[in-house]
Amino acid sequence: MIRLLGRFYDFPDGMIFLDGIDLQHIPSRSVRRRIGVVLQDFHIFSGSILENITLSDPLITRARAIEAAKTVNAHHFIEALPEGYDAPLVERGANLSQGQRQLLAFARVLAADPEILILDEATASIDTETEQLIQEGLQRLMQGRTSILIAHRLQTIQEADHVMVLELGKVREYGTHQALIAQGGLYKTLHDLQFQTLSTAVTPSDLAPE
Repeated sequence: MIRLLGRFYDFPDGMIFLDGIDLQHIPSRSVRRRIGVVLQDFHIFSGSILENITLSDPLITRARAIEAAKTVNAHHFIEALPEGYDAPLVERGANLSQGQRQLLAFARVLAADPEILILDEATASIDTETEQLIQEGLQRLMQGRTSILIAHRLQTIQEADHVMVLELGKVREYGTHQALIAQGGLYKTLHDLQFQTLSTAVTPSDLAPE
């Protein structure tokens, strides 16, 4: 579905609209410039941190890149590096933690200032040390934008305006979090299973001294 929104596949007219305009009538290049994507596996290129934020876009100045990093809580860890924004990164960012890579991904997307934001499991597999920074950066990144969150961790989508539940490529349920919980269908079952697992992860017996 996200690939359809990005015009990576052709489809009949009258199926997908963006601000009331048939997506098929908008040049694919124009559509993609309006969309920012943050994936769970954020790709980092060999080069400096600044280059990984700007992607050599002449419209993104150093000042704009730094401001984006500050907004999503990436500035602190970048400044702590010996060369700051000019610090070199190896391919795939092996010299950064998963959380730092995600903050860098947020900075890259924010610097491009897209109208539509797509987050594909963007908060999965993060280290606990930067989890709060990730959540704060994510909230700032989504402000003023249409945001589409793809997630299996349901706690990340509870405040979404609309929730679409997919199973085997088909829409099973659609509505708000509260409406789907009240409906008592697949979404509620998944929600109950996840939060039951979280609530039983640590029991009083686990904390009792031996």
